Amino acid sequence: MSESSTPLIAFYRGEARDHQGRTIHDLWALEPFWLEHTHDYIQWLFPIPEAGRFNGYAPLLSDADRAAFANDEALRANQRRSLDVMLKFFGLSRRGLTIEALPALNMREHIWLKRGGHNHLRISRIIRSLYLCHQPELAAAFQQAMIEIGTTQGVVSEQSMAYWRAAAQP
Repeated sequence: MSESSTPLIAFYRGEARDHQGRTIHDLWALEPFWLEHTHDYIQWLFPIPEAGRFNGYAPLLSDADRAAFANDEALRANQRRSLDVMLKFFGLSRRGLTIEALPALNMREHIWLKRGGHNHLRISRIIRSLYLCHQPELAAAFQQAMIEIGTTQGVVSEQSMAYWRAAAQP
């Protein structure tokens, strides 16, 4: 870890491991089963300034971290790769700022298209993290896609939608 890096930035650069000894590359390689049933990785891939309920070991997004994301395209590219991992898990794909459902997937049966659950919290976190890590256009594209798909193809609650709408704010 370089002297000027925080633990989060060192992790995102592939120079350090998370609290479980995993690298960012390890997390990107998790199978869908583990993405669903493991609850302590999302805070590392999509950091925010607020502490979550499920991982007290995850670093909080600091002003120094936000500045690093603002000034380092490689960090933002790694966060986009993290997003692509989660999009695949959610049954979606991305081309630039276009996010859509994968054609072969039955979205009506997908795990996040229901009234509640931890995946809705993950979606809120992802939107907020993208926004705070200097990718506001991508945050807005992800937010819009999740709201549109959640409205037209699922039974996502209005409460979850309200959280998603509010997530892209300072």
